[in-house]
Amino acid sequence: MAEQGFRKWIIVITVISAAVIELIDTSIVNVALSDMSASLGATIEDVAWVITSYAIANVIIIPMTSFLGGLFGRRNYYTVSILIFTAASFFCGQSHSIVELVIFRFIQGLGGGALLSTSQSILFDTFSVEERPTATALFGLGVVIGPTIGPTLGGWIVDNFNWPWIFFVNIPIGITAAILSYTYVKEPKHERRVLSIDWWGIILLIVGIASLQYVLERGETEDWFSSRTIVVLSAISLVSLVTFIWHELTTEHPVVELHVLKSRTLASCAFLTFIIGFGLFSSVFIIPVFAQRLLNYDAMQTGLLLLPGALVTMFTLPWVGKIMERGAPLQLLIFLGFTLTALFTYLLSTISLDAGWWTFFWPLVIRGIGLPMCFVPITNLAVSGLHPRDIPQGVAMNNMMRQLGGSFGIAIVNTYLANRMMVNRVSLISNITQYGTATQQRLSMLTHAFMAKGATLVQAKQQALAVIEGIVMQQTMLKSYLDVFIFVTIFFVACLPLILTIRKGRAAPSPELAAAH
Repeated sequence: MAEQGFRKWIIVITVISAAVIELIDTSIVNVALSDMSASLGATIEDVAWVITSYAIANVIIIPMTSFLGGLFGRRNYYTVSILIFTAASFFCGQSHSIVELVIFRFIQGLGGGALLSTSQSILFDTFSVEERPTATALFGLGVVIGPTIGPTLGGWIVDNFNWPWIFFVNIPIGITAAILSYTYVKEPKHERRVLSIDWWGIILLIVGIASLQYVLERGETEDWFSSRTIVVLSAISLVSLVTFIWHELTTEHPVVELHVLKSRTLASCAFLTFIIGFGLFSSVFIIPVFAQRLLNYDAMQTGLLLLPGALVTMFTLPWVGKIMERGAPLQLLIFLGFTLTALFTYLLSTISLDAGWWTFFWPLVIRGIGLPMCFVPITNLAVSGLHPRDIPQGVAMNNMMRQLGGSFGIAIVNTYLANRMMVNRVSLISNITQYGTATQQRLSMLTHAFMAKGATLVQAKQQALAVIEGIVMQQTMLKSYLDVFIFVTIFFVACLPLILTIRKGRAAPSPELAAAH
């Protein structure tokens, strides 16, 4: 039964706070890697595992949240997960070696993974079926805002304090959320109880998802299939996941209830959620890198660049929820959302090195309007038609697809960017020869300029060549990033026909009505 009054909004604040700190932690460490490297005496390659270990743990635990909630009781599991996340945050900040930090970061990811799906399930139970779009919109605040403000918050903390505080800030929020969760969150009457533990399912899921996530996170760094590690883990992932699917469909008490995917609505929405994750995480990844590498923005300036779009999203999410409750056509909303997101990346594909804050403002505002139009209807439709006891599993599957979409998005964008860098560099250099009139004039001008500043002829020529090389590299990077934005635009446009496959599921009977029959 839906909650009312004070209790209802305490639960809302609690679960959104928990989801936000979990999602902020997916990106908050990105701006602190150099400081961690210097402080712990580790290479950037080693410190990158701080991101990878958290992502692997997240994706492992998300599909199991329904099972674990049934095993321990949803309220107990949720509260303990918040405490694990909070305690691990403390120990991350106290780490004195990179090994310690990676281990505690993995534990933090295991606790944090539960905060996504379980938070959404709790919100769905807190609101009535008619109010579910509003619940989805509120949950969306964490999903969309968290990764966006993470780098900004991380940059501010690192600039004003030091890197351990990006973990310590979670502690008061986590403790408060745990207390409120245990006090106000109720156990659902329709919760699926676990009768036995599917150990083989758990092992196959952990091995398959962990291997896949490693390949996606580290593939570009290790040059993909030229690396023996990537080849072996890809094979392990494929065999493990195929075996896992077969096992889950044939065992009596599976750890992941794959039968929920018999719902065509959930299956279609899960795929579109994968696409949303692709667009959300790849854009959050590529824009800060573009701004910092090409426009020389620092962490705070980059955060302020993203802030207007995040604020627009905050206001758009509840509005989309309300118009859905009033009967707005869902397919039209999703179509508009995908179209606006494609327009956002297309506009970014036209910018130049003279781009300023206002150049990014309108594209990011368009994204801020478009993403909620995708997220809220699709997330709400995903569980329509599911029996209440199946909603936690449907929510978990949907959240896993979004996280995997983000991982695939970043991996594909990274690989495509590296490829375009090579192609564009060759293309530009082919037009620069020592016998070209324009090249000779530019080198002569630069050489005389450096000699006028006191350099010898040899030094001046070397400095002039370095300037030419810098210009080529800058133009190569610009063209490559613009190619990436075009690539993502084409991807979203190509996915528009898939929206036609979505149909709202028939409402499942309430537990009381089902019992009456």
